[in-house]
Amino acid sequence: MSKKLYVGNIGPGAKAESLKVLFSMFGVVEKAYIVTDRQTGKSKGFGFVEMANDAEAAAAIAALNGKDCGGFTVKVNEAKG
Repeated sequence: MSKKLYVGNIGPGAKAESLKVLFSMFGVVEKAYIVTDRQTGKSKGFGFVEMANDAEAAAAIAALNGKDCGGFTVKVNEAKG
């Protein structure tokens, strides 16, 4: 069963593909996307990554939460809801 992760404080220039590449170092990424404003199309500064299983998701959280990514300290945890 896949595990959905919340990724917060993403830099404004980040792309979904770069999230996928970053998280794929820890396992299979089924889906990665950044939430954008409907009117402007600009990033809202957060996104989601769906990992293939719990162990890979836990490894990604442990490695990336609170780390600097492109000058921004990202927050990574299990998505709620």
